[in-house]
Amino acid sequence: MSNTKANNSVMKNLRYLSLLLIFCVGVLISLTDCTTHPKAEGELLYSMYCSNCHLDDGKGLGALIPPLAGSDYLVKHRDELACLLVHGIADTIYVNGQMYAEAMPGAEKLSHIEVTNILNYIQNAWGNNYGRFQPEDVRSSLKACDH
Repeated sequence: MSNTKANNSVMKNLRYLSLLLIFCVGVLISLTDCTTHPKAEGELLYSMYCSNCHLDDGKGLGALIPPLAGSDYLVKHRDELACLLVHGIADTIYVNGQMYAEAMPGAEKLSHIEVTNILNYIQNAWGNNYGRFQPEDVRSSLKACDH
């Protein structure tokens, strides 16, 4: 076999291997759940559990549902947020000086990791810069408030 034929054969095999590698990477990417990134999961869970009332932009529904964007409640009641998210609230609350009396249902089936991701999304979306929650802190908070 001449060097030219051998080189052509090697190049052809390298092309096949390259295509196979690209195909395998594509398959792996398609099988990977992209929502496992905490921010992406937080945003997805927010859209599933919270955005119907608080809206996609976190601005709430006028006098009925309080805003989360720019909300002083998120800062003043930080230690209560995990419990509020899981167990809901039926009390009157004040957000940015306005009273809200509409009950909020809880999402009791969420894991502490899911709660952490939702809270971190809310705390840092729409211009909010209220810091992050750690899963251990959310777990402790939820144990303290379990009904």
